[in-house]
Amino acid sequence: PPMEPSFGVENAGKGDARTMISLPKPPFSKTLSIEEALEKRRSVRRFARRPLTEMEISRLLWAAQGVTGGGRGRTAPSAGALYPLEIYLVLPEGVYRYDPEIHELGIHRKGDFLGQLSAAALGQASVREAPAVIVLSAVYERVTGKYGKRGERYVILEAGHAAQNLHLEAVALGLGSVPVGAFQDRAVQSVLELSPNEEPLYLIPVGEPRP
Repeated sequence: PPMEPSFGVENAGKGDARTMISLPKPPFSKTLSIEEALEKRRSVRRFARRPLTEMEISRLLWAAQGVTGGGRGRTAPSAGALYPLEIYLVLPEGVYRYDPEIHELGIHRKGDFLGQLSAAALGQASVREAPAVIVLSAVYERVTGKYGKRGERYVILEAGHAAQNLHLEAVALGLGSVPVGAFQDRAVQSVLELSPNEEPLYLIPVGEPRP
């Protein structure tokens, strides 16, 4: 059956009050140990059609780049606290950009782009069939301006930290995820309408595992 829109993006316009969507605060209750999450983490490529809940989305995005320590840090370490990563959530009804500072989603593009995103990822079915794909991109200049060429390495390391946080949070939620690095950079840029200086690094399909 078709998935119901999660946030009403199909009715939202540029000036609509729902252009920014507040996410519920993640609960900090213990679900399972970090050792259990590490043990259970596997790459999952087959997903049920059930849409993610707002709380699941909230927890996944917070795990990747959420603000911690009363605003003094984030869940993933960042060289010089320069935070070069951008996080996008791709759902059947649209593309959203995550703002970690206020823990909200902004509408980036309206429409279903999962098929086009899958084509940009060399036709991988997991990208097309997952109820959500989280995209990590980077603006290198935020870091290379201070650290020069070495800053490029710091950005890649940070993306790895953020992605692993996300995968482990997925396990804690009983969800599956898979890191996808095989895609055409320019095609993903075009589908998501990223700025020219913003480079996609990861596509991460996530959802309820299907046997």
